[in-house]
Amino acid sequence: MGCISAVSPIRLNDLTVTYDRHPAVHHLSGCFEPGSLTAIIGPNGAGKSTLIKTIAGLLVPAAGAVERGPLAARDIGYLPQAAEIDRAFPISVADVVLLGAWKDMGILGGASRKVSSRAQDALAAVGLEGFGSRSIGSLSAGQFQRALFARLLLQDARVILLDEPFTAIDARTTRDLLALVRAWHGEGRTVIAVLHDFDQVRTHFTEALLLARELVAWGPSEAVLTEANLLRARAMAEHWDETAPVCARPGVAA
Repeated sequence: MGCISAVSPIRLNDLTVTYDRHPAVHHLSGCFEPGSLTAIIGPNGAGKSTLIKTIAGLLVPAAGAVERGPLAARDIGYLPQAAEIDRAFPISVADVVLLGAWKDMGILGGASRKVSSRAQDALAAVGLEGFGSRSIGSLSAGQFQRALFARLLLQDARVILLDEPFTAIDARTTRDLLALVRAWHGEGRTVIAVLHDFDQVRTHFTEALLLARELVAWGPSEAVLTEANLLRARAMAEHWDETAPVCARPGVAA
């Protein structure tokens, strides 16, 4: 997808990402416009989480690049999959939320009264008022996801990356958190989310990126979520070779 904004977008330039030299995402180009609301979709194993981790700066490309323009690490809020977070760690809900204010507190700094007040406001905004002193291990899956969204509220990032944010949570929590996503979009923030529910994408996300390790389609959600595109993505998934080396194009080293 071409970039049209005069403000710096997040650009993917012939991006290839590998695990143990096997391709997970390859030769992907396009851009996320500032203030866009994009769902990353595709078959299981399509490289969706790999892509969003690379945008977040957690993975290093094997080739190509992610260009973030003037964005610094503090400008990007990232929510990993719930399965990647150890909820057995002895930490309170309030402390989890306060992790979103690291740019204001520093590594060793404590929370000021102002930051603590903002954390309480964030908890109230996600429906967890009064939950601050509880341990994260005592929360339901939906309550824990609300706490992680409160952390993002406190971080106040310009770009928000969400990896499967609505998996295994109840319908009411999903509805409430989708309302926050729409509010972020309304404020002009860039929101990129890995999703599986095509109805959610059609209803709530203006843009979609359909990935099958390679780009299948990228643009307005209705134009991307066509039967032809989805069939093509499934067909590509059926022919993946898990032992394949990094593919090479002219001028790109394998």
